[in-house]
Formats: sequence, structure tokens, C-alpha cells
Amino acid sequence: MGENPAKNHYAQLNQGEENEMDIFGYKTQGCRKALCIAGYILSCGALRLLFYWKPEWDVWVNCIRCSLEEADIFLLRTTDDFRIYSRKTVTWISVSTFIKSRSDYPATEEDSIFSKAIMTPSLQVKTIQVQKICYVWNIYAKQFQKAGVLEDHYTCSDIHDKFGSGLTCNEQNVRRVICGPNTIDVPVIPIWKLLIKEVLNPFYVFQLFSVCLWFAEDYMEYATAIIIMSLLSIFLTVYDLRKQSIKLHRLVESHNNIMVTVCRNKEGFQELESHHLVPGDTLILKEGKTLLPCDAILVSGQCTVNESMLTGESIPVTKTHLPQADNFKPWRVYCAEDYKKHVLFCGTEVIQTKADDRGVVKAVVLRIGFNTAKGDLVRSILYPKPMNFKLYRDALRFLMCLIAFAAIGMIYTVCVFALNGEETGEVVKKALDVITIAVPPALPAALTTGIIYTQQRLKKKGIFCISPQRINVCGQLNLVCFDKTGTLTEDGLDLWGFLPSERNCFQDLHSFPADHGLPWGPAFKALAVCHSLIVWEGKIQGDPLDVKMFEATNWVIDDSSRHQIEGQGSTHATVRPGLKATTAPVEGIAILHQFPFSSALQRMSVIAQEIGGDPQAFIKGAPEIIAMLCRAETVPSNFESKLLLYTAQGFRVIGLACKSLQGGKLPAALTREEVESDLTFLGLLIMENRLKRETQPVLEELSAARIRTVMVTGDNIQTAITVAKNAGMIAPTHRVILVEANKMPGSFSASITWKSLEENKFEDYRSVVDNSQTEPGIRLALGSGQYHFAMTGKSYQIVSQHFRHLLPKLLLNGTVFARMSPSQKSSLVEEFQKLDYFVGMCGDGANDCGALKVAHAGISLSEQEASVASPFTSQTPSIACVPELIREGRAALVTSFCMFKYMALYSTIQYLGVLLLYWQLNSFGNYQFLFQDLAITTVIGVTMSFTGAYPKLVPYRPPSQLISPPLLLSVVLNILFSLSMQIFGFVVVQEQPWYSKTNIHSACLSMNNYERNSSSSLGLHGVGDGAHKQTDNGFKSYENTTVWLLSTINCLIVALVFSKGKPFRQPIYTNYVFILVLIGQLGICLFLMFADIDDLYSKMDLVCTPASWRISMVGMLAVTLAVSFLVEEAVIENRPLWLLLKKTFRYHSKSHYKRLQHVLEQDSAWPPLNETFFSDSVAVTVEGNMGGHSNPTFDSSEDSL
Repeated sequence: MGENPAKNHYAQLNQGEENEMDIFGYKTQGCRKALCIAGYILSCGALRLLFYWKPEWDVWVNCIRCSLEEADIFLLRTTDDFRIYSRKTVTWISVSTFIKSRSDYPATEEDSIFSKAIMTPSLQVKTIQVQKICYVWNIYAKQFQKAGVLEDHYTCSDIHDKFGSGLTCNEQNVRRVICGPNTIDVPVIPIWKLLIKEVLNPFYVFQLFSVCLWFAEDYMEYATAIIIMSLLSIFLTVYDLRKQSIKLHRLVESHNNIMVTVCRNKEGFQELESHHLVPGDTLILKEGKTLLPCDAILVSGQCTVNESMLTGESIPVTKTHLPQADNFKPWRVYCAEDYKKHVLFCGTEVIQTKADDRGVVKAVVLRIGFNTAKGDLVRSILYPKPMNFKLYRDALRFLMCLIAFAAIGMIYTVCVFALNGEETGEVVKKALDVITIAVPPALPAALTTGIIYTQQRLKKKGIFCISPQRINVCGQLNLVCFDKTGTLTEDGLDLWGFLPSERNCFQDLHSFPADHGLPWGPAFKALAVCHSLIVWEGKIQGDPLDVKMFEATNWVIDDSSRHQIEGQGSTHATVRPGLKATTAPVEGIAILHQFPFSSALQRMSVIAQEIGGDPQAFIKGAPEIIAMLCRAETVPSNFESKLLLYTAQGFRVIGLACKSLQGGKLPAALTREEVESDLTFLGLLIMENRLKRETQPVLEELSAARIRTVMVTGDNIQTAITVAKNAGMIAPTHRVILVEANKMPGSFSASITWKSLEENKFEDYRSVVDNSQTEPGIRLALGSGQYHFAMTGKSYQIVSQHFRHLLPKLLLNGTVFARMSPSQKSSLVEEFQKLDYFVGMCGDGANDCGALKVAHAGISLSEQEASVASPFTSQTPSIACVPELIREGRAALVTSFCMFKYMALYSTIQYLGVLLLYWQLNSFGNYQFLFQDLAITTVIGVTMSFTGAYPKLVPYRPPSQLISPPLLLSVVLNILFSLSMQIFGFVVVQEQPWYSKTNIHSACLSMNNYERNSSSSLGLHGVGDGAHKQTDNGFKSYENTTVWLLSTINCLIVALVFSKGKPFRQPIYTNYVFILVLIGQLGICLFLMFADIDDLYSKMDLVCTPASWRISMVGMLAVTLAVSFLVEEAVIENRPLWLLLKKTFRYHSKSHYKRLQHVLEQDSAWPPLNETFFSDSVAVTVEGNMGGHSNPTFDSSEDSL
């Protein structure tokens, strides 16, 4: 029974967000519930267990559909590929204790969700809790909304006016009852709960069914062994889960209950415990270190915060108060991407507070509990997103095939035993036994062992992983995006020089390090004050660029004696000349106000005042942006060519500007727009950003492995292109094409232009760029696709909006993306994924958080052991971890395939052997099963995955799916070899002259050791064996001995043949443990074959056969090994053969990027050099399926071998 979204019955929760869900309304029906209870009793709880696994069936059977308004039961379904269902019951909350009627509720609260959720006349609120978040029913909008957050519709002035002076006690109480406590409460789950949850796993239920069956068949030892193993597995899992639960509980409990000061409307300040906070409360931040118990918007003053818990970056971040803008835009829309500059996040630490003229530092509570940034991280650990990787889906499909295979065996068993007149109970037992043999219950465990070992290997190499399922995905990566600064290049920048500008002309370059510092003047003052540095624990802390810049002045930050400026009530940090500083005509400069660096605006500014002087503004940022904000007459005419000269050499260039401010208006009252306009251009600060030592070799290794590398940076485009060339991302013979997109002024259309970089006519630039390529060479390079697109974030945004159909074409050869904002980085990664690339992202900081989360494999180069922002974290801040991770990912993926093939073959070999013996109403004995399952398969399963990754990355990837022709062929052929050998042994043994169906000692009668026994002892032996035969249910037979020995050693052959070495894993002989295990197991098997020890044979249900037959069996096994090995090496692993077959059958990859590549190779007009297109005149030339398709995350249909 599926869902048919009807009117009012269906809606969406968290629309457009990462955790978006469909929600359906249902009402419980008494008679249906009564029928279900009867069903539970009659099925001995099996129906209840089925409903536990399938909550949607529970709701569909127990309830009837109704509108969301009437519903008391809700069915939620995730909107991803998995469509996972969950069932939620409504909770009613009464607020009648605090308000007697709706009219009692304050008028100021009319537009808040709390007012819109209270129903009349009951004064109750309808709520549901989903993944720790409380949702309340909005009776006007007829939808569920989050309760623990301040609504998005408030404007900046609303937040200042409505919440600046705090909530009243009554408002606070109502909100507290509805929202619940402000805690990120992760209770330590009791062991009994974990145990029950684990035991009810379908895998263990299947194990329980198997064990009951084995007990019924007197397989006591085997059933006991399985119980012990299952219990051990359950206890280990429960121990692990309990440990994680305790760890997570400790991580969040630190700030769940701290004392805070809030501002109460008309009642002054009040001290209370942080779990009483509600959205809209006004927090007072005092001096000294404070842990933040919630997310809050800073409404007055300034703070310095350590956000390393969230971003992995331990650089202090400056937060400024929300502007008092009087407009109708919601505050977040008004602040755009910079809204985070005003938000203090839960779990972060306030290091320093700085009050403005209003006296205290205030913040309005924005989100509480699990709605906060930290709550979100904790929820992502508690409810991880399932991985949609083909391997796991194919594994399930394969299990279904095995179940179908088992069904055929069951029919065969029933026919054979029923026709021979066996009792019904015995027939049923034997038939059910087939399922437990054909379906390997250890398959899920076997698939994860490889990943666990890989995770341990990565940990030894300093790469930590918080999402182990993604390790296999790393084996499929074919495109890696790199941030530039701190990732490809050294984190610290060295000051190289300053190019001063006076009277719209550049002056002589001042080089660093020089014996004499920069002379006193506006530029010197800009270096001294235009930063967001603080003194923390006796050291200057902040952005490395700011630190280098400030150190060049030899001044010091005098944070201890905060300076009081005349006529202003607040105190300010002051910078003063240090001991080594050149003499300056001032005592110091006070920094009055700061507008922190913004990725969106690409600049920062400060208002500073010389002690005893007038206030001035100093601005630094991207040179192009700074020049636009300056008065035209102050910008040198050769600004662009000079900028190009330095950026083309790979220097990081920063523009400096200043402006005198008129007295009268307080600095805190000035808006950013007022400060950052009509500026005077001061010059260009040139910084050297060296490549890391390992950058070039790593990029060369990735390139050799045909893994695309892309640079995504916030830096200048020319600097980025030069770094890309120096690093080897762009080959010296390849062409760079600049893609520039601009909006047409005064219209909704846009233009896009392609410029070849070498054709930019800049005099200064010609000396820098090697222009030796001839025109025919250029054409040839373009013709063979050896070109790279470079574009800025602005162009990328315009292309995304106006030239959507061109975006896939541009991404196919796009190598440099500069001046990209954090959200553009995430968007770019998603667009690459839409083209069916498996994308890795490697970055070092907060700006990359979004992209690190979105990518298939996000690798954070952070010093923190586990940066919660990304699935992988490297302890060493070097990109050498990227090929390492890909190598290990490929090895883990191949290991998973090997394990899968082995588990499938082992169960099939055992299944075929048992079915052959069923033909004679026989089977394997208890100890025979035990030996095959425990001594052989379990040990192999544990040790096969020890093989490490091959050190060289080959230029192709392992297959991404189990249902691929080579893999299926390998499994099918090996099944046929096993079947042929077992049938051959089964039939041929019956043809032997010594064979007897009734006398199991006939083969050894002629042997000397047997003749030495007297006839009386023979009689005794016969009696003994006859008695044993009855207890053994007649397992002993020549067929049993032959088939069991052949199938057991066949398992070893299959393990050896399937253990792949090169090109993705190290050769199998390097896995010493596995080789020793195989030799040991083979030795034991051969000992059992040739030993002929009566007691041992009696225990193992084996019988004595002539030496010639034993040698014949060894011969059969040797032939099987040779054929199997030959086929695996000459056919299955023969890559050229499969490529030839692909070519012969004209197989084309289904990946979008491969198909698009094919289309563009035929297009002689691409790329259109030195042409401009307009958005309303471009025809859509790309096939419709190239754009707008859903994100196929972790799902590539490419059938790479």
C-alpha cells in the first residue's frame, strides 16, 4: 500500500533543508487496533516484530487516513532515495497555567509561532518530536514549524525593538513550556535497551530461527558455537554503542547547565540556569571566558570567539552586533552571507567582550537545544545519513537471488524426501535447513570487516574517519577539489613588498624584509590597525595574514590598558609603538570599531583614532573591490596591469585604502556602507604564498591516475591560475580560457565572454607570461581538448542563473574557480556530482565546511582529531592524505568484492554438497558443518581483509557495482567448476570396485592394517559402527566423505583465487597471516584426508577410502585450482579483453560527463574564443538530460572495470 498525497493529508517538513521529510496524517481506529492485537497473539509476536521493522505497515493497518489537522498519528518519510519511514504520535501541551485565555497573550507576540500554535478554548498546543526537534502545529498556516528557534521573518529593527530589552516572565514561561529545556541532552542508553534493539535486528532473528532449527535436528555443538559467536558479536556491538553513547554524552554535557544573566522586560537583570533559556531571551555577556549555551544574535557590543569546536580552526573570530537597519527585509536576507558575523554559536567559547556606548554586550537567543549549530552536529552523529552506494544495494539484491536459489533447493528437498516416504516433520526440517545453508548470515559482517581494518590503517597514517561507510566511496573518486591557501600553498604568507600609491601614481616598491620599516603615513597606520587580532593567553592571535602584516610594523597591541576616548563612554583596544619600532609622532592608535572580514564582500574595515586626533577608516581586501570603492582620481591608471603583473607571478595581493571621518556621528552608529565609500587608495600589499613541498608530487600522482584536480579558492583569479600552473594542475602546453559573465545594467539579461589568457594585451604582463606558443600550436591544443576554463565566483553565479545550459560544458574543463564564497563552493561540488563525478573536497577551514559535507569524501586538514565538519580529517596539514585515502578506498572496495564473492561461493559450495547428499537421503555431519563454517570460513573472513593498499595509483578505478559482467561471470564460472567437481566425485566414487552402499568398511578390507585385526574385532567394530550409524543418522558414506573433503578444500581454493592483489591491493603473499592460515587449513584438510585415525574419522563422520582414491581427489582439486586460477587471471582480470568487448558491442558509459565529453569532441565550435553571448539570444545546444537532473550522490552508473 503506497502513499497517494491527497489534499490536507500530506505536507513537507523542513522544506528545502537537508533533513526534508514528507509527513502524512492518520487517525487511530479502534476495531483495526483490536484486530491487530489479535494478530499479534495468534502469530506469537511475529506480526508485531514485522511492524517493528516496517513502521509504515503498522500505521497503514492500524489507522485510517485523515487531514493533518485531525491526525493523532503521523507517518514521516525521508525524501531521499531511501524513503525511510518513521511513526510519530502527537503530544498535547497545555499552557492554561500561565494564560487564562488567548487575549491574555501579549499583543507583541501576535506574529510569533507561540501565539499561532495555542488552540482555543483548550489552550493546548499540538506538538510532535522528530529527531530530537520539537515541531508545533501552526493553526493559521496549517503546518508544523520548529519551536526552538526565533522565526526567520523578523527584520533587524524587529530584533532590536522587540527583544532588545528582554521577554516578560509570562512570555518566557509560555515559551519554555512549549519549547522544552535548552539542553542538548544525549542520555546514556541503558544496556538492556541496546541489547533488545540489537537482538531484534533481522540478521539475529534469522540466526535465532537457524539455531532453533539446528537444535531440533540435534546439531547441538554447531548451534552452541553459533550462539556463543552471536552473543559475542552482540556484546561487542552493545559495548561499542554504549561507549559511543557515553562519549557523546560527555561531549555535550559541559554546557548543558551553566549560569547565565538574562534581561527581563521591566524587571532588570536576572540570573538563571541556561536550560531555562528560550528563543527571544536577551543574554548579557560579561567579561571573561564564557561557554555559550545556545545560538544567539549579538545586538550590542563586540565579541571575540573561539569556534574551533565547530570549524576545526583555532583562530579567534570577531563578532559584531546586528545593524539597526530600518527596512522590511528579514534580518538574514539583509545580512546575506555575512549573517554569521553577528551570530554566536552554541558550544563555542567567548574569549573577549567589548561593550559599545550602550554599556553592556547583549545577545538575543536565536536557537536552543538541538536546533543550535552544535545540536545539529550532535544530531548528524545520532542520525547519520544512510549511504546510497551501489555495493550495498547490490549486496541486498544478491541476497534476494540467494533466497530464490534456496527456494529451488527447498522444492527439490521436499520432492526427494517426500517421495522416499520420510516423515513430514523431517521433510520440513530438511527443507528449512537449505535456507540456513544457502543464505550466508555472516555476509553483512564480512562486508564491514574490510572497512574496519582500512579505518585502522588510515588512523595509523593520521587520517581520522567519522563516517566509515564513505571509505568505499573514496575508491571511486575521479575528481578532487582543492582549496588554495593553506591546502596547496603554505598557510602563512610572507610579506614580500608594498607598492605605495600617491596622487594616482604608483611609487617605488618597498621590499620586505628591509632594514628600515615602512615610513610613517596612512599606509603604515593601515598595517597597524586594519586587522582583527587580539591578545589571548599572552600571544597575538588571529588570521595568519593579519599577524604577518601587524608584525611588520613592530608595534604591539596594548590590550591591558584599554584606552578611553574623550566623549565616548566605552573602552577600546590600542596599538602602540614597540621597542623595535621606528619613531612615530603619536603615542598610539585606538581601534574604535570593526567591520570584520566578509567572504561575500571580500574586505574588512576598522574605524581608528590617533590618541588626541580625529577618527579615520582603514580598509583592506581584494584589490579589485577596494579600487571600486575608492575615488577614481586616487586610483592609478595602470592599476590593472600592475595587479596582473604580481598576481601572474603567484603573489597574493591586497589592496589598502583609507578615509577621514567627520566628527559628530559616533563610530558605532556608522553603517558599513557609509564607512566603505569615497575612499583614498593607498597601495598594494604584496604577499608571497609558497607552494607546499608535497603539492606538486601529489597533483602529478593524481593526474597520472586520471583523477581530475580542480582549484576552488577565495583568492584573486590571476594568482590562482599561476599557482595552478606552478602546481602542475595546468600543463605548460595547455591553454587557459577566462570565462567572464556580467549582468547587463538596467536589464534582466546577462553576457558571457571567452578570452584566451595569452591574448590579454597588458604590457607588464607580457614579460611574465611565456608567450612562445605559435598560433597553429594554439589551435591544435584547443582542438585536442587541452584547455582549461577559469572563472570567478561572480561569473559562476551568473552562469548558474542565466546560462544554465552552458554550466555542464564549462565544468567539464573548468580547473580554476577563484573568489568563490563558501556557498558557491558547496554549489560547485553539487554541480560536479550532477555530472556523475565522484567528488572529493580537500580544504583547511571554516570556509570549506559546506563543501566538505556535500562532497562524496570531504577531507579537512585540521589539527583537531575529528573535525566534525567533514567525514575525514588529516592530522598532518598536507594534501598527501588525498592519494593515500584514494588508495585505501580502492583497496577497501576490492576487499569488499573479494569477501562478497567468497561468502557467496562458500555458501553455494556447501549448498550444492548438501543437495547432492540429499539425493541419497544423506547430509553433512554436525562436526563437518562446524569445521567448514568455523575453522575455514570464519578464519578466512577475518584474515582475508588484512591485505594493504597497493602503493601506486593506476589510471582506472575498481568496479563500483557487484552486478557487473566480470564479477558475475567469475561467481557463475566458479559455481560451475565446484558443481562439476562435486558431481564428478559423487558419481565416480560409486563406480569404484571397492564401493559398497551398505558396508562402509569395504574399501579398507583389503588393506594390511585392517587385515591384522581378528574376525572377532571386526565383528565388534561392525557392531560399534552400527550403533554409531544410528546415532549419526547415517551420515557416514563414501559419497559424504568424498563430497565433504572436495567441498572443504574447494573453499580454500576459492579464497586463494578470489584474493586479488595488484593493481588495487598489495600482492597476496604480503598478507602473511592469511597465507599462514590457508597453509594451516590445507594441512589440516590433507591430514583429515590421509590420516585414517578411527576415533577422528568417527567424530568427523568420515570413512576410510583407498589411498588411490584420496590421490584422485587431490588430482580433482588440483585441476579445479588450475582452471579456476587460469580463468580468473586470463578472462576475469584481463582488462584489455573487457575493453575490446566494450568496443565490439559499442558500449558507452552512462556517466553524464563521459557522454558530454563525447559530444564536445565532435563540436568544432567549442570553446568559442573571443566571443560574447547574451542570455536571451543563446540557443540551448546541449541535450536536455545534461541539466537539472537530481543529484546522484554516491551513485555512478559508470561501469568502469
